[in-house]
Amino acid sequence: MTIIDTHAHIYSPDEKKYPPIEKPYRPPAGKGSLERLRQESAANGVEAVCAIQTSTFYAFDNRYICDSAKANPKWVAGVCTLNPDDPKSPALLAQFVREYGLRGMRSIPARNGALNHDGVRTLWKTALDRNIVVNALTGREKEAELTALLNTFPKLNVVLDHCMNLKAGPDLGATLAAVLRLSRHKNLHAKLTFVPTGSESGYPCRDMHESCMKVVEAFGADRCVWGSDFPAERWTPKVSYAEHLRIFTHDLPLREAARTAILGGTAKRLWFNRE
Repeated sequence: MTIIDTHAHIYSPDEKKYPPIEKPYRPPAGKGSLERLRQESAANGVEAVCAIQTSTFYAFDNRYICDSAKANPKWVAGVCTLNPDDPKSPALLAQFVREYGLRGMRSIPARNGALNHDGVRTLWKTALDRNIVVNALTGREKEAELTALLNTFPKLNVVLDHCMNLKAGPDLGATLAAVLRLSRHKNLHAKLTFVPTGSESGYPCRDMHESCMKVVEAFGADRCVWGSDFPAERWTPKVSYAEHLRIFTHDLPLREAARTAILGGTAKRLWFNRE
């Protein structure tokens, strides 16, 4: 079975070449580098990864993502994050795709909080023109705006990062309902990274299994992907990389065909079906 990790954040140990922001959200020393990710993924049978720009460490400085993707084109699909308020961002996106082979962009709201915003729409149009994937990072309060964008760009492949941060607790039902409503958009895909981040317990995070299975049922496994939230020491401290993967290989009651799609088949189609 092909396994692809669609959500890893990487941090360079060379902070002179790739300087962090003033107050970075830092992982434990030595735990977030690309080489560490290579070790973790290889040890768990993961064949390829999507490296997601670490905005809490680098903001909009995408150099580490770009360089890592260019140096490892068969193993790393780079996903940048760009400022929708900066008029230079669309040209930068086109450059990143052309010169570094980036295959995705993480989309965030504009400075004024709007997701359905001129700057966001221009970036989505650039992504469509360059045939790359958009990862939408947003909460349920932006459901209507995300719906408008999906209606505007029905041919653009979009992934819902963390499924609006589904989390055990009083808001779970409302957030899940929003995610399920969005499943009607056939170009939208669900990133199932929320199981350990949303759980109130450690492995196997059973309090999130029912919600995860409802998302899979609504979207279909061919529109769902797994991601590790690497480095686990920072983003899933109660669940290791291997345990997170095991939830999807063993613990969730998935049919084998669905497991195959979620763990690699869908991701391969979205990010790795390129020459």
